[in-house]
Amino acid sequence: MILIKPSTEIEGVYMEDPRVMERIGRVCYKSEDRITDDSAERFIKARLGKHESVIEHSALTVRFICDRGIGNELVRHRHCAFTQESTRYCNYRGGISFVIPPWVNVNVGEYSFISSEPRIERPDWTWYKNMLESERDYKDLLSFKWTPEQARSVLPLSTKTELILTTNFREWRWIFQLRDALSAHPQMRELMIPLLEKVKQVVPIIFDDLTTEEN
Repeated sequence: MILIKPSTEIEGVYMEDPRVMERIGRVCYKSEDRITDDSAERFIKARLGKHESVIEHSALTVRFICDRGIGNELVRHRHCAFTQESTRYCNYRGGISFVIPPWVNVNVGEYSFISSEPRIERPDWTWYKNMLESERDYKDLLSFKWTPEQARSVLPLSTKTELILTTNFREWRWIFQLRDALSAHPQMRELMIPLLEKVKQVVPIIFDDLTTEEN
């Protein structure tokens, strides 16, 4: 088995140019004559929290590598397009990747059931052993001619999944406000807090005002 940490990667951005968003937004007020070389940022920031439908003419695509539990939470968001790794059709006979939760002290790496067990203490050992046994049981079921969609029933929520999420800037703002909050799941915050900082670098006008709740 392979133990990994979660990660995110920005795959694409559409409509990051604030001048285009300003031209779209001013259709509402028929105030195109007020557009200047430096009016876009001021106009867009004035819409945030008030008239955010203007920033729906946009899209941000992000690739998530996370566990199935967090993947299940992400796909509950509406107004998003999702493409996700399928445990029905992917055959993990060659080895399964599991995502290490932030509260489990185990190193990233490849481990076998017979050897290479890290020297860790409970309860981290309990989690580690469960991952090993899940992989062993999955492979055993495949050897008995179970299909991947049948054998996946023994895989835990820590099983790695890859998920692509695309939605507009307005929905991303809501996702960050919800998922960066202290009440969010620790594994969700582990992904979303660094992602917000990445997104701020790409589209600062839209996301610079968002902050992360501290402990």
